[in-house]
Amino acid sequence: MPGDLKNGRIVIVGASLAGLRAAEALRDEGFTGSLTVVGDEPHAPYDRPPLSKQVLLGQATAETTELPMRRDPDAEWRLGVRATGVDLLEKRVLLADGDSLPYDRLLIATGTRARPWPNPEEAALDGVFTLRTSEDAAGLSERLAAGPERVLVIGAGFTGSEIASACRELGLQVTVAERGPAPLVGALGVTLSKLAAVMQRNHGVDLRTGVTVTALDGNGAFSGAELSDGSRVEADVCVVALGAVRNVEWLAESGLAAGPRGIACDAGCRAFTMYGIVTDDVFVAGDVSRFPHPLFGYQMLSLEHWGNAVEQAEVAAHNMVNPGPLQRPHLSVPVFWSTQFGLNIKSVGVPTYSDHIVIAQGSLEARRLAMVYGYRGRVTAAVTVDMAKSLDYYRHLIETAAPFPPPPGAADRAIAADVPIPSEVPDPSVLSHGPTVALTGHLPDRRLAVV
Repeated sequence: MPGDLKNGRIVIVGASLAGLRAAEALRDEGFTGSLTVVGDEPHAPYDRPPLSKQVLLGQATAETTELPMRRDPDAEWRLGVRATGVDLLEKRVLLADGDSLPYDRLLIATGTRARPWPNPEEAALDGVFTLRTSEDAAGLSERLAAGPERVLVIGAGFTGSEIASACRELGLQVTVAERGPAPLVGALGVTLSKLAAVMQRNHGVDLRTGVTVTALDGNGAFSGAELSDGSRVEADVCVVALGAVRNVEWLAESGLAAGPRGIACDAGCRAFTMYGIVTDDVFVAGDVSRFPHPLFGYQMLSLEHWGNAVEQAEVAAHNMVNPGPLQRPHLSVPVFWSTQFGLNIKSVGVPTYSDHIVIAQGSLEARRLAMVYGYRGRVTAAVTVDMAKSLDYYRHLIETAAPFPPPPGAADRAIAADVPIPSEVPDPSVLSHGPTVALTGHLPDRRLAVV
């Protein structure tokens, strides 16, 4: 009954940003029942963006990245224990310690983990790292502070590029190997990726593009890597930055539409079954979700964005404790930012949902610009480089389905927009990392659930 929604038992699986904000929002919404938060890491929720920035630079320690609580969610925290399954009929979450948790409503916010190096023996070499957890950041920071001769970064997405930037800021020699034609190309397209490549090389990065790493060498400790072009990189630290894996394997037998792209849900964060039927008591939020957005052709989006985790968690919490007519959709426009090699890059919308681009402000030569992305004559995204104050203007254009190319109007310019050119967003299969925003088709299906 709708009157019971403010009470009962809610279980949140995932004790990171989305899980914490959802727990707080549930109490703000007036939920007075039992609230349990399950997390596989032993730590209280902590912030991940500083791990590839301040922590590696020694400006903060991994222990100081704990997320502040907006309010006490009055929850039972089951930390350091992994969820292993969900029984939708019995409405229970199964745990690795043999226990199970009954629920009336369930929120899945299990996020992602770093994609590991595919060869386990090579991945186990001393000096080979991924960067996702606070332990990862603490170990890598300690190794970088020791002053290695050279660092090899595999993958030139946002995380790999930020790690390379931190290495150069620390005065370390760094080689970046990227399967695609340039850094950040999967997220921003070819034009801006060329600027990223120039900036990396200008800052002393040994950037190798169009190559893959075929083997990591070492006798117990990492000593170098073999590349597909026949060359070899001598290094004593390797950071594998091959993107993220969504934490959905524990749901393989659940009957939910969970697969490599995440867990499919509707715009109200309600999970789909693998047959495309929406559930009423299972919700999804954060990096692990896969949801439709009307501004982007109702395609299912998978996002790895801090802001999306917060906003979607709040929508999910609201809908968990309110009846249907009072529920609201998660329709926020994706926003993302990165600081690397002295540049402040901010993105709004979905750059990969585009067929043309135009530089509406500034220029590539000045390394200060606003690039607008369009799809079939409509503005769908914008990326600014050291011009962040223009971003709200472009967000408005996206939200109002403004025509592309955009009209004049940003506060700090008289626009004389260049002629639009193809956006040249590459097929993700040619990259060594995935985009932080992925268009994943329209419907959940059985194949995704079984994979």
